[in-house]
Amino acid sequence: MAKVKKQPRPRAATPKGFRDYFGAEVTERKAMLERIAEVYHRHGFDALETSAVETVEALGKFLPDVERPNAGVFAWQEESETGKPGDWLALRYDLTAPLARVYAQFRNDLPTPYRRYAMGPVWRNEKPGPGRFRQFYQCDADTVGAPSVAADAEICAMLAEALEAAGIARGDYVIRINNRKVLNGVLEAVDPSGSADRDAILRSIDKFDKVGEEGVRALLGKGRLDASGAYIDGVGLSEAQAEPVIGFLTSKGADAAETLARLRAAVGGSAVGAEGIAELETVAGLLEAQGYGPDRIVIDPSVVRGLGYYTGPVFEAELTFEITDERGRARRFGSVAGGGRYDDLVKRFTGQAVPATGVSIGVDRLLAALHARGSGAAAEASGPVVVTVMDRARMADYQAMATELRRAGIRAEVYLGNPKNFGNQLKYADRRRAPVAVIAGEDERARGVVQLKDLVLGAKLAESASLEEWKAQPAQVEVARADLVAGVRRILARAD
Repeated sequence: MAKVKKQPRPRAATPKGFRDYFGAEVTERKAMLERIAEVYHRHGFDALETSAVETVEALGKFLPDVERPNAGVFAWQEESETGKPGDWLALRYDLTAPLARVYAQFRNDLPTPYRRYAMGPVWRNEKPGPGRFRQFYQCDADTVGAPSVAADAEICAMLAEALEAAGIARGDYVIRINNRKVLNGVLEAVDPSGSADRDAILRSIDKFDKVGEEGVRALLGKGRLDASGAYIDGVGLSEAQAEPVIGFLTSKGADAAETLARLRAAVGGSAVGAEGIAELETVAGLLEAQGYGPDRIVIDPSVVRGLGYYTGPVFEAELTFEITDERGRARRFGSVAGGGRYDDLVKRFTGQAVPATGVSIGVDRLLAALHARGSGAAAEASGPVVVTVMDRARMADYQAMATELRRAGIRAEVYLGNPKNFGNQLKYADRRRAPVAVIAGEDERARGVVQLKDLVLGAKLAESASLEEWKAQPAQVEVARADLVAGVRRILARAD
């Protein structure tokens, strides 16, 4: 008889590009999203939760590669029915494509304009790298059906409030605004005949943050060597043709008025460019009237995000403080949110142009920023109060203590491991980051008391306290059983 081949054990590891999130991380993200949601709700935006799965057809132009519709997403084909091929489905790539489908599907039931916010995971089938995962959280807010740039100004103001609600201090961020129409005007000035490769010009402009003015100038011209030594062919513009592009990218002045004046010079006689500048002027005026000055929101022509996607104002939130990278070098933290106007949002479904504008916050980057500033550790500081078990036969008493604490709004649990070794129970409480351990043995039961061990204070005293300090500040106190909740509250208040 042939020997049955033993099945190999499955490998205990997440797929490449994915990760697990544990208690403190989940709690911290949830708390931050709740604060941001409160801001959105206050501005009149309604929550929307869409399916994690969309048809590839619905994703359409929102896919990273339209020519290869299944590249960049996690897609699969349903089984065929009645002889017809099954639909191709995909995990959502972002939260914008589902909004387009929702608005088209329910437009007769939704108000116009429709303000919505959405928060949740998205999936991208792309090569992972350091800090780059295939599943991550986004936090979006969009207005659909409002042609006025007042909607763009509202999104920018709301983004500033959301960042501050999340814990980013004023002065540690700036929201930069530009307009795609201004860039279109610059392209008209550069290439009135439309004979140049405008996509190549846009790709060169998009590298401004990485290669700077001279790098873009070279890419617009004959080309340049990149950091690896490889030669990148240029667009082939003359110096005279490239000058309006460079003028556009470097036109930020000392204030909004100076920046707008420089942009007018960059677009020349372009009507669409002039329209974009007028929109920027309107947005700046609306924000100033609401108290959002240049300390928080500025016009900056170097913002060139998603050039092929946006149709009007574009904006980006950048954190301005410095952090130390993995090589010990100081650098600015950079962008944590971005968005803009994309008026072709619903047209694919209905054939009718529907204006829309919105913003997306990178949740994981924002959390990383909070940790970099030392303001994101609160969620992991405190676990539940742990009620220890001194006598297995008294489990009902211990459960009653935990219930009493919970009903008073205090997070609490009973130790459910082997209670034989009390030291292991305290080690467990430490690993749980418990602020307090409740101890009630037979002696305490007979006297109607409990012992409360302040684990936070005990850890501090163990680090550096002298014997006299230890005696003066005992980390363990005895309270009447009836005063359990009050005693725990006193310790928790002291820890805060």
